[in-house]
Parts: sequence; C-alpha cells; structure tokens
Amino acid sequence: MASQRLAHNVFFGLKDKSPAKVAELVAACHKYLNVQPGIAFFAAGPLCAELTREVNDRDWDVGLHLVFETKAAHDAYQDDATHNKFIDEQKSNWSKVRVFDSYV
Repeated sequence: MASQRLAHNVFFGLKDKSPAKVAELVAACHKYLNVQPGIAFFAAGPLCAELTREVNDRDWDVGLHLVFETKAAHDAYQDDATHNKFIDEQKSNWSKVRVFDSYV
C-alpha cells in the first residue's frame, strides 16, 4: 500500500456558520494547504446546500479534499509549517473536525 495514493478528506463544522466565515475557511485552505509537495489533487469548498437526500451527511460546513502521491507525502504534510499555521489561525471557529483517509 505504500506506493498507492492516499486520499485525505476533512470535513469542518463551524461555530460561526456565516457565509463570511465559511468563505474565510475555504480561502485559508487554498492559501495554506495547497503548497506542500506530493499533492496530486486539491479542492476545498462549502457544503452543497441543494443536495438534501436522506443519505447526504450534512453535519459539516467546509470540505477539504486532498490526494497525495504517497502516504509519506501525507505524513510530511501533517508536520508542515503552513499546515500548522492554518490550524493555529482557524481552529478557534471549529466545532467539529472529521477526517477520512483512504488509499485510492
């Protein structure tokens, strides 16, 4: 599995769910979390409010989606200074953070 790509999906619940705070977190994701080496895919955005089927999990406000070339790239990202700066600047508005990692 070490040579497989690793998908890292993070779903943030916010204390302040205002459009401005959602946009702030999305912008911070783009500023700090798209710069580390080894990222094959990056996306961040708000919950799609139009999708309300019973199977849609709607208990979050901003989704972050990364695919790393390797697990080692993911592991380096976790300790990267810009990743830590993102956490320090944004965590005060997080009510809940859920992380889903899988090989892809």
